[in-house]
Amino acid sequence: MVLKNFIVLEGIDGAGTSTQIKRLVQSDPSKYIATAEPTSGPTGKFLRQMLAGDFKVDERTNAYLFAADRCEHIFGKGGVQELCQSGKTVVSDRYFFSSLAYQSVSCGLELPQLLNSPFPLPEYLFFFEIDPEISLARVNNRKGAKEIYENIEAQKKIAALYEKVISMYENDAALRQEMKIIRIDASQTIEQISNQICSSLQRKE
Repeated sequence: MVLKNFIVLEGIDGAGTSTQIKRLVQSDPSKYIATAEPTSGPTGKFLRQMLAGDFKVDERTNAYLFAADRCEHIFGKGGVQELCQSGKTVVSDRYFFSSLAYQSVSCGLELPQLLNSPFPLPEYLFFFEIDPEISLARVNNRKGAKEIYENIEAQKKIAALYEKVISMYENDAALRQEMKIIRIDASQTIEQISNQICSSLQRKE
């Protein structure tokens, strides 16, 4: 099932998804609502502490927690489904495609696929492609502590898994009729990427 008016931006750390979501919302605040995963809810806050390295959990527990946070994000009161059905366009910084890439590094693809199978597909998926060396350099230029996945070995593995996951959906003929996947060269300038996203969404209208 595809959830209309739901847009997702995906990519490895430092790919630039957060920047583009801010620009899109600023272009029409009355239309677009920004959201992100992990969420700002209780489970999301717990996950952000884990990502910061405050404590460790088993990777299978990690997969379950992300799925639980996502369930509230989509189906909870005031969540994505409710907003989209009311006519708003929700733009999310990451969705279950991230779980299929990130959690698969250590616990395999089967469990993340199973846990995320009940969630609807977005109408648009923008996949930001970038060399992990470039994206990690961006991360290193930021202020603040790095997260547990923000190292070159992890990012290379995650980038490869992202490619596998996105290609899996691209190669599904039935899904191609429902969910539009747009690959973004994330090494371009911020303005070039914004223009590509806006152009793709204008064709929707």
